Amino acid sequence: MRALIQRVSQAQVDIGGETVGSIGKGLVILLGVAHDDGKAQADKLWTKISKLRIFEDENGKTNLSLSDVHGEVLVVSQFTLFANCKKGNRPSFTEAGAPDEANRLYGYFVDLARRDVPYVATGVFAAMMDVKLVNEGPFTLWLDTDTL
Repeated sequence: MRALIQRVSQAQVDIGGETVGSIGKGLVILLGVAHDDGKAQADKLWTKISKLRIFEDENGKTNLSLSDVHGEVLVVSQFTLFANCKKGNRPSFTEAGAPDEANRLYGYFVDLARRDVPYVATGVFAAMMDVKLVNEGPFTLWLDTDTL
């Protein structure tokens, strides 16, 4: 499982010009599910994200977690995080999870986030979405459960 995490002051997801999810201060999590991922990877990834101290304290040091700042979360599915660009110029997505299983694990990950965070918004799995955000910092992290 992979996640691209961005610390934001605000973010939203639009589908067909309509906003389907939005947050204020918090994290945008672009989430990719691999073909061999399961609940263990989702648990591991959410546990790491929820405890990351990536928000600034009163001294400008990144010492605060999502819960410390009462942050919100926007989770957007993104199978392209498993793109393989080694051969040719057209990415291969064979490492990405099958849609039904990936959707199930995406939902499970969102449920984990909702267990710990008072406000969690989402995109729509497999939809064409426009994601708008203000990356605070900018602060962006790449996490892969294979290397955590």
